[in-house]
Amino acid sequence: MLGEWMARPHWQEWWGEPQTELGYISDMIEGRDPTCRPYLFLLGGEPAGYIQVWQVAPHQTPEWAGDNPWLMELPADAVGVDLSLADGASLSRGIGSAVLRRFAEDLTAQGHRTIIIDPDPGNARAVAAYRKAGFRPLPGVTAGADKALIMQFHPDMALQ
Repeated sequence: MLGEWMARPHWQEWWGEPQTELGYISDMIEGRDPTCRPYLFLLGGEPAGYIQVWQVAPHQTPEWAGDNPWLMELPADAVGVDLSLADGASLSRGIGSAVLRRFAEDLTAQGHRTIIIDPDPGNARAVAAYRKAGFRPLPGVTAGADKALIMQFHPDMALQ
């Protein structure tokens, strides 16, 4: 199912090669990568998308920081999130914003204080959805080679 989703155009535009991404997710599920937790989310009882949370600290290494210097500018206890909707027809309907906000609220309730997401700044639809969910650009953070826009969750800033 996830492989089928990843082959869809709206995934291909922003995610990596499906087989590579599925390999990473398999590592998470099978315990070879304990730094990231993957989830499927449901809408009306049906699988509607993918979301994951990853720990920043294990990525605060010279290997990662070379292309992603912003990792070194975050607190070690920060977590990052990524998500995508299964179906392109579900884009721009508020689903991603609602799921992301709820997920970030749950992470906050678990004690996480710095929750980030790192969209490509060219992905205007995602950036708008993340703003709606309560994420705001982190000022002064260097994006690096991946040219990501680093955004942090602010529970009081969600747009209604």
